[in-house]
This record gives sequence, structure tokens and C-alpha cells, in this order.
Amino acid sequence: MAAPPSRRRQAPFLIGLVLILAALPVGWFVFLREPPAPLPPSAPKRPLVTEAEAKKAVELVLSSFDGTVDVKHGDGPWEPARKDMPLRPTDVVRTGRGSWAVVLNGEAVELRMEAETEISVEEISNELSKVMLSSGLATATVRGRSNVRHTFILKAKGADAEASTAQGTFTMSNNGKGTVSVGTREGDVKLTGKEGKYVIVRAGQRSIVRPGQAPTEPAPIPSSVFVKMEWPTGTQRNREVTVVGHTDPGNRVTVDGANVATDEDGKFTLSVSLKDGPNPVQVTAVNVGGARQTEQQDLTFEAPPPPPTPQPRKRSGKIEVDAGGIWDPP
Repeated sequence: MAAPPSRRRQAPFLIGLVLILAALPVGWFVFLREPPAPLPPSAPKRPLVTEAEAKKAVELVLSSFDGTVDVKHGDGPWEPARKDMPLRPTDVVRTGRGSWAVVLNGEAVELRMEAETEISVEEISNELSKVMLSSGLATATVRGRSNVRHTFILKAKGADAEASTAQGTFTMSNNGKGTVSVGTREGDVKLTGKEGKYVIVRAGQRSIVRPGQAPTEPAPIPSSVFVKMEWPTGTQRNREVTVVGHTDPGNRVTVDGANVATDEDGKFTLSVSLKDGPNPVQVTAVNVGGARQTEQQDLTFEAPPPPPTPQPRKRSGKIEVDAGGIWDPP
């Protein structure tokens, strides 16, 4: 039986309506939807850093110097220093009389060596620098950084003393016989002595390590330096004279610019060669805070008069010499 005419007329209308409704979402997606925001650019690929590269040692560099400065690589011979000379473990640096040198470990450490000072490099890395002070006076400045913690250690040769800090400035003196003095200018410094006993030396303080002993309790660095001399008196008849002096333990003593060894109590003895006439002798003592005191004395040498010449004298037809000899005339 055929469908009624009214139902046949409604069929195309319904089909068209369905198609229109189906097309609405497609039209919105194509014409009305906002385009998505562009994706951010991809980050550049970071280079892969191996563990070995991350822990690669940083070289110490002999940055600047003046006067006579020598370097020895391991067991090799001494050679004149060169500016920006790299230093590696087992290298040794020494400064001559009236000379100085500055050693750098990147931006982390600056070590200034005063005259007649010797150091040797023991260990270098991003996290640690270790240097040995054989003798003399050296000042270390350690700059702390937020991303890398770097510790600097200055060890005294022939002594039970070791100073370390991650940020600060300190000076160490080593008399080469086991007496060490450390003074801190900025930050805190850990000073270790016999059997691992240690003290914290804060800014403006100093501590002394004597042979076989623990560090002394930190005390304020003296603003003046004590020096007492025992000068010989009067005109000197000998070309060599002995001068005795005393200063605080750990102070550095020089005579006319040359280092003089002191004992653990600060006593020192020096032998002075004299020329004819006045001889000015200058003794200077410096502490780890930079204070200094100079004592000067003129030692006058005068050669003793020659022995008198024997005078002959005549007696009973003979000439008798004062020295006891007798001369018979022909």
C-alpha cells in the first residue's frame, strides 16, 4: 500500500533538516573556533656533561709577580716563572728577596706570596684547593659562590697546622721549624693542630700553633708589634757581630730585607758583617694582621790599630832591639 502524499512531502524536509543540524558543528569548528596558541619553541638541547668533565681539575695559575720568582715542576730543575704559568700538583713556587707573587684558582682563590716564601701545590679541583706553605708568609682570599662550594686549605710544612675556609681572607706565617701563626681578616677560618684539635679563628683574631701543640685560643690581632733588640754597644773591633732580638711568636722578622728564623718563643739571633765605618742595621717584624715595627741601629766598625813597630836601641857597642833580638855591628 502506497504512503500518503503528505508523508512523502515531509521526507525531503526532514532529511534536509538533519543535514543542516549535522553541518553546524563542522561549520563552527572550521569558521568560528579560535585557532590554538602556538606551541613554545623547543628548548635547545643541553650538551651532555660526563662525570669526568664535571670533576675536571681547575688549574692554578701564576697570575702576576715581581722580582725573582722560580718554579719547579715535580723533581725537575728550578726555572724562572712566566706570567699566567699553569701550576699542577707537585709544582713548587718560591719568591726571592724583595719579591712577591700572586697565584689564582679561577675566581675561587687568590693566594699572595710575600718575599722569600715557598709553596707547593698538593690538590686542585672545582671543590677543593690544597697548598702547602713550606716557609714564609702568604695571604689567601677565598670567594664563596652560591652554586659551587669551594674549600681552600693552606697547610704548613713541618708543622701540625692546617687552615681552611670556604669564604674569607686569612694570613699564615710559617717559620719552617713548626711554629705557625694564622690571622683572619674576613670570614671564619678553621685552624687545626696536633691530634686534630681545632679552633675557629674569626675576623680580627689570630691563633698560634707551636710544635706538637694544639692551636692557642683565638685572640685579637695586636695592632702594634713588639720587638726588643740587644744591640752591641760602642765601636766594634770585630768584622762579625751577633745581634739578639725577641718578638711575638709567629711574627715574620727580616734584617735589611732578608728573612731571619725565629724560634717558637719569638727569639732570633743574627750575625752581621761590618764594613769600615758606620753600618746601619734595620730589623723589621711583621705580624699576620699586617702591622709592623722597625728597629734600626748604626754599628760602627773601626779596625784595631796595628801593633807598634819595634824600635832599636844602642847599648855597649851593640844595638838591642826592643823585641829581644840583638844585632852585632860589623
